[in-house]
Order: sequence, then structure tokens, then C-alpha cells
Amino acid sequence: MDMIAEMPKVDLHLHLDGCVRPSTLLDFARIQGVQLPADDPRELLPYMQASEATASLTEYLQKFGFVLPMLQTGEALERVAYETVESAAADNCLYIEVRWAPMLHTNGELDADGAIRHVLDGLRRGEARFGVKARAIVICMRHHDEATNLRAVEAAARFAGQGVVAVDLAGDEAGFPPGLFRGVFAMAAKLGLPATIHAGEAGGPGNVREAIEGLGAVRIGHGVRIREDAAVMQLVKERRIPLEMCPVSNIQTKAVSGWDDYPIRDYIEQGVTVTVHTDNPTVSATTITREFRELAARFGFTPSELAALALNGAQAAFLPQEEKAELVREMKRRIEALGISC
Repeated sequence: MDMIAEMPKVDLHLHLDGCVRPSTLLDFARIQGVQLPADDPRELLPYMQASEATASLTEYLQKFGFVLPMLQTGEALERVAYETVESAAADNCLYIEVRWAPMLHTNGELDADGAIRHVLDGLRRGEARFGVKARAIVICMRHHDEATNLRAVEAAARFAGQGVVAVDLAGDEAGFPPGLFRGVFAMAAKLGLPATIHAGEAGGPGNVREAIEGLGAVRIGHGVRIREDAAVMQLVKERRIPLEMCPVSNIQTKAVSGWDDYPIRDYIEQGVTVTVHTDNPTVSATTITREFRELAARFGFTPSELAALALNGAQAAFLPQEEKAELVREMKRRIEALGISC
């Protein structure tokens, strides 16, 4: 388990608003004059964290509504972004991709460009301070109309090459299937933005097919339910689409019934490209180290198998080929220095 902590890692599926520390939220409340239901970080946790008793993705997503009102300033977004990089460094992450929906942070002084600019400023400060390469993914929300999501995509394009590396679709998958968003992601493709799409979590494998064939996804967020359709499983394998699996949150959102039913080893054995991430460290009370430890404890993953998952993540990164190759080389160097074959 100590070796897992020391192993170099990446975290590609990491939601900014799922990373807010309780102590930081208390600071925001004091600054912004907001009364919270508790004034101790530990007493705030029930309002910010899900558990295995959470009934569904919809219930899980309600935790974000608690922090969102206090993430409407540039200073707040920049601080959370910086602290996200700091936390990743503590877990020996060499690279992270932080995703968030800028249109959710425009209820005050910010527009979409401002929300993106401040997050990127925080990521850059964190990268300079902690040595973790940090990039951003702009999310379109399922409950937003097309015009709003197009504004998010257009803003993302203005920051492409300056820290923004891709776009995403997130939110209530069961209520808003991916086919509704073909126009938005056609625009993203036209603007040169690759896409990763949340699919196959609260919805079935048909959503994964639509995300790939209809929206142009080159990665899939979660994808836990592809096993329900052999043709979709084959599509994912043929296209070499990496799945961004988040074990702890997948259990909490009831994407699967429990740990005994979690299909990660089966997917790997069938040739699916699997990567492992945290999703929402605060909401899910997890870290990337915990995710890897769960896999070792519950499924018997060896250090070499965990190293392979970490390298899958590095190879799936939304980075230029030269930067990606450099990241993979450094990952392998550090893995081998721990005495792990890869």
C-alpha cells in the first residue's frame, strides 16, 4: 500500500466543484457573508459528501448545489483550482485534467471567459508551485439549452492552447441523453476541440454509442454499463476509446450495485482500455491513491497492473504528442525506480 502511494499517477476525470475543501468553503462563506449550517469543517462534510447509501446519480449531484453559490467569483475559482493541484501533488500525480462548467459560475461578476481565465490562472499557479502539469476541460451541462452550451464551447475554443484541452458533457444522463447535443459537439469539432462525454453511468450502453458516433467522443467518462451490449463493447475496443472509470463514485451513484459487481477487471481482460480517476475527491471522500488501493484490496490488482492503469491514463491525456511522450517516459522512469515492472 505504501508503494501505491509513491507510484506516479494521473487524474483525467476530476471535477473542480467536487474538489472544494470544507475549510476553504468556510473561508468563502466568511468573505461572502454567507451563513452555512456549520462552522466546523468536519460538521460540513455531511452537506458536501456522498456515501454508499446515496440512491442515484441525481442524488449524488445534489451535493454540488451546496458549494456552487460560493463559486461565483474569480478569486474563489482560482483558489479551488490551485488547491486541486496541491492535492494532486500530495498523491504523486504528475498530470491532471480539471473539468468544470464555466456557465455555472456566471451568476455574479463573471462571464464564461472570466470563469475560464481564473481557473486557468489557479492551475498555472499550482503547476508552478507543485510541479504537477495541469490542464482544463470545459463542460457543457445537460440541463442547459443549446445556446448556453454553444457559448461554453466558443469560450473554450478561445482558450485552446492556453490550458483548455477538451470539452465534455455532464449532468443528469438519464434525463438528457447525448443525442440532444449533436449540434453543440459538432461545433466543438469544427473548432478543433476533442470531446470526452459522460455516458454509460446513469444511462445504458446506447448512450455510449451515441457519444462516440453522434458526438465524436474520443474518451468516455465512466462507461460502466458498456457490458450490457456486446456491440457497444466491441465498438469501444475497435475505436480504442479509453474509459475514464471512477470506482468509488461509480459505487456511490449506483452505476453498479456494489463492489462485487464492478466490471473493471472483466473490461481489462476483454481488451478495453481502462483508466482510473477520482471524479470528485471531496464529494466521494476519495483520492487517486485510495482508488488504486481499493482495486488492490478488492480485486487483487498487483503493482504492475496498477502501473499499467496509470500509464493508460498518461497515454489517454489530451496533450500534444511530444508532451504526452515525455509524460509517459517520466511515469515509466518513476515506476521502474520503485522496482515495478511496466
